[in-house]
Amino acid sequence: RPPRETASELTAEVASVASVAEGEALIAPPAGFSGLEGKALRKITSYPTKREVLAAIPKECFKRDTVKSMSYAIFSTSLTLALGVGAYALIPLKLAFLPVWALYAVVTGTVATGSWVVAHECGHDAFSDNKKLQDTVGFVLHSLLLVPYFSWQRSHAVHHSRTNHMEEGETHVPFTWDSVKGQANYALKEVLGPALWNVVNLFIHLVVGWPAYLISGATGGTKYGVTNHFWPIKPFSDGLFPTDFLKKRVWISGLGVAATVCALAAWAVKAKSVVPVLAVYGLPYLVVNFWLVLYTWLQHTDVDVPHFTDKDWDWVKGTFMTIDRPYPPVVDFLHHKIGTTHVAHHVAHQIPHYNARKATEALKEAFPDLYLYDPTPITKAMLRVGEKCVAVKPFPTDTGDKYLFVESKNDL
Repeated sequence: RPPRETASELTAEVASVASVAEGEALIAPPAGFSGLEGKALRKITSYPTKREVLAAIPKECFKRDTVKSMSYAIFSTSLTLALGVGAYALIPLKLAFLPVWALYAVVTGTVATGSWVVAHECGHDAFSDNKKLQDTVGFVLHSLLLVPYFSWQRSHAVHHSRTNHMEEGETHVPFTWDSVKGQANYALKEVLGPALWNVVNLFIHLVVGWPAYLISGATGGTKYGVTNHFWPIKPFSDGLFPTDFLKKRVWISGLGVAATVCALAAWAVKAKSVVPVLAVYGLPYLVVNFWLVLYTWLQHTDVDVPHFTDKDWDWVKGTFMTIDRPYPPVVDFLHHKIGTTHVAHHVAHQIPHYNARKATEALKEAFPDLYLYDPTPITKAMLRVGEKCVAVKPFPTDTGDKYLFVESKNDL
């Protein structure tokens, strides 16, 4: 691997090189290397077209099986409900049993994420050819998890259509080094030190991040302004929901979430305490949020995975900045392989998860220079991204600017 250099030295180095050979490294990433070892930064001058990429996937991968899809929905949801009912009946609501409730939260939240993934698949038109059934399942499951189904369906479609785009991307768009938020990140890391900064950064992303995104569009693209998934009009921007049709769907989504909130409130009133609601529903809910943010964050972010501005971005280049990762087998099973087949999911989101492995193998074979897989264990990858992915700076290369993370203010 190339020796570590400062960002300014890297810029000078690139400027002094007339050309880089095809397949060779365009630049040494300022924040170091991931398990990809710089693969996303190798020179590729000729990309396939979107049509060619999609043609590499066997047609049978796009076939939806309603019965099979519904069986996965029933499995994840019934197992989640069984765990909740069992805990409510068997675990005393006493402080001494807090470790047991914590274990329950981790297990049940991890299982419930499977229901979240199924609803997400409904939003991608990958669940069934029966569109009414598909949207009904997705709407119910996401509403039960306090997700505004149609609102998020829209914003997530933007995320897929503009992956790793600096202005038009949606969710986990990094701060630039010279922005107010980027400078604040550097200042906070300098004050806290790398270890404590990592803890704070992970907490902000994995605990606070999801509600902050729904309410204010946190980490969304600058093109869309301050958005709200429940309120698509002023004082919020309607950048994500510009038409009356989309706004109507936002209001409908809000009603679904409101119904769940009312049901939880009624439960608390009947129980004469909010404690059962927080223990049985609230704690696993936090774990579900942890998983969904972790997936979205780690599948597109790392120290040597670039972002692009409009002049250098295109669909193929952006889509192949998606990373497959080695999630533990049990987690991968419960989450319907969303993390180990995420590249295929971004290439063609209409592919049901039970066909995604075959699609992944086809893409690996057809585009070995583009397909990204990082073998780094998930915990290690999470800690690396949390510590080093602070803010990005553009670096000129033979194939356009690459926005790469610079982990320290001293390296700018």
